[in-house]
Amino acid sequence: MKIAILSRNAKLYSTQRLREAGEKRGHEMKVIDYLRTYMDIASHRPKVIYQGKPLEGYHAVIPRIGAPHTFYGAAVVRQFEVMGVFPANESTAITRSRDKLRSLQLLAREGVGLPVSGFAHSTKDIQGLINLVGGAPLVVKLLEGTQGIGVILAETDKAAQAVIEAFRGLDANILVQEYIKEAQGSDIRCFVVGGKVVAAMKRQGPPGEFRSNLHRGGTAEKVRPTPEERSTAIRSAKTMGLNVAGVDILRSNHGPVVMEVNSSPGLEGIEKATGVDVAGKIVEFLEKNAENGNTKDKGKG
Repeated sequence: MKIAILSRNAKLYSTQRLREAGEKRGHEMKVIDYLRTYMDIASHRPKVIYQGKPLEGYHAVIPRIGAPHTFYGAAVVRQFEVMGVFPANESTAITRSRDKLRSLQLLAREGVGLPVSGFAHSTKDIQGLINLVGGAPLVVKLLEGTQGIGVILAETDKAAQAVIEAFRGLDANILVQEYIKEAQGSDIRCFVVGGKVVAAMKRQGPPGEFRSNLHRGGTAEKVRPTPEERSTAIRSAKTMGLNVAGVDILRSNHGPVVMEVNSSPGLEGIEKATGVDVAGKIVEFLEKNAENGNTKDKGKG
């Protein structure tokens, strides 16, 4: 098959591994900087053009869309869909998962376990919002934040009020969530490919840090998720409509709760922690599904 990897940087670990995995299995792999493409939107012969030439003959595309470029990246994926190219993740699923509030609403509708979460616009209702999630300590999140940036632990109601007022003063959209103290700064990242958990790791934040992101100095080790955690991860990915997803789960006293569903999860941490060839699993999924050319969105909402 001829497979395009949409990535801004061909030297990134995830991009290199996907390319290596595809070439090892005999496929023609090409890394394309999606921000340098442009599109000919025509009903008779739609095209994606890169470096002055139309991208033709592709069977599948693997989107590695960065959060700041979701709008344009999803548009490029959508154009490939119009051309009949099979995407590892569809454009609608990518944009759906990137909207943190929408994601939580959809997961809640499907009965997936979540931390108690609140969202409001007016600063006049701050105390009610704080009470909604059980009071301090609580977590305040910027809806546009990634990799743990814009996530703050407020240990008192006064601190929470100050943080919320500051963010709202900047007209930032925020989410307020209960703090799962029993997780002790760790979470479970389940990597889902084609409706199966193919690898899982436990991420632990450094001392004094409640965020477990590896970008923030966290460590990772292989873990065996419980049947309930496995089921939660699979249901979460399905609800978003994602074929490839990293589902972040906290172990709470009332069972697994989902923190986030990532449509472009990194491969380095999960592969090094587990020894699983996750990139190969993604290529294998494309081999089984791309020839069908089924680009119909599987999610809802």
